[in-house]
Amino acid sequence: MKNELKRPRTLILPPAPYAAAIAGGWWLDRHVSPLTFDGGAASYPLGWLWLSAGLLLFVWTLWTFYRHRTTVNPYAGASELCTGGPFVFSRNPIYLGDWFILAGASLLLNTAWPLAFAPLIWAMIRFGVIRHEEAHLEARFGDAYREYKARVRRWL
Repeated sequence: MKNELKRPRTLILPPAPYAAAIAGGWWLDRHVSPLTFDGGAASYPLGWLWLSAGLLLFVWTLWTFYRHRTTVNPYAGASELCTGGPFVFSRNPIYLGDWFILAGASLLLNTAWPLAFAPLIWAMIRFGVIRHEEAHLEARFGDAYREYKARVRRWL
């Protein structure tokens, strides 16, 4: 059995880059140089909206994984291909939710520093996680995954 059939060769724990950007961005804003938003009174409610949307997307995705009896663990192999729930509009709804959480946290902390790390986070998630998950899913589910991939975009 090919190694890709067993599990993805994920290199990074997916929430780590987002969490590091939020913590590092907060620290940079407070101790090095402020990079504040000028969103006025709308920043706070908008921050909670984005944060809540990210958390809801995360919970919805977990529920979908649970219903299909497959794992959310990025280091374990998928037992079933999920194409329903949030997977109808995104192949990576948890990572999409992580972006919403990053944006919401940036607004709530009133600093753009976490967003300054966005290109680095994108590269880390795309090449350190998603590339390996996609290889695993293609090796494990073959044509069914290729058809799904042709139908649904990676992000939105």
